[in-house]
Amino acid sequence: MGYKKITGELRKAGFAVGKQFVQRVRREEGLQVPAPKPRQTRRGLSTGLPQQATHRNHVWAWDFVSDWTQRGGKLKVFNLIDEHTRECHVIHAAREIKAEDVLRVLRQAIEQHGAPAYIRSDNGSGFIAKIIQRWLKQNEIDTLYIDPGCPWQNGYVESFNSRFRAECLNRELIYTLSEARFIFKEWMNFYNNIRPHRSLSLLSPAQFAQSIT
Repeated sequence: MGYKKITGELRKAGFAVGKQFVQRVRREEGLQVPAPKPRQTRRGLSTGLPQQATHRNHVWAWDFVSDWTQRGGKLKVFNLIDEHTRECHVIHAAREIKAEDVLRVLRQAIEQHGAPAYIRSDNGSGFIAKIIQRWLKQNEIDTLYIDPGCPWQNGYVESFNSRFRAECLNRELIYTLSEARFIFKEWMNFYNNIRPHRSLSLLSPAQFAQSIT
């Protein structure tokens, strides 16, 4: 977290601290985070319509992240978010994720959160498989595919992936798949319910979603 978010969380907890104090402590303890890379101006937009989500369950976005356990085992992670509320509906980890697995996890997410009007993704084989295309069409969920080599067009989930890697994958020593699933579940709960987002006026995704219902 940056010093503004930390200051906000400390004030919520009842500590009377200022931004300069938090900055000084972070600097003295060597807790400064690297400066963020300049944002792409087209982040979050797609060549398809709608260009930007305007309400909950308007546009979902999904993507894969790959990593390795400390024992050298491969980890593949399937992430699914709501672009408007920034809520993370799924962090599914496995050694291998097939189209059938994507569909199963998607159906579970829809049972819990309702169905989106659109799903944005790249053209990876896990997202363009016939079994998925057929099911989406039957359930009247449209797809928004980004242009090849243009990850910024799927900017919301790319941003989520970068936070997930920086705040979870790169900070945890993961030895087994079951351990990964436990850690990811805990981090998803933190991300959705506690972690403030600057784009949501420093609310967590769950708090923002509740404020618009």
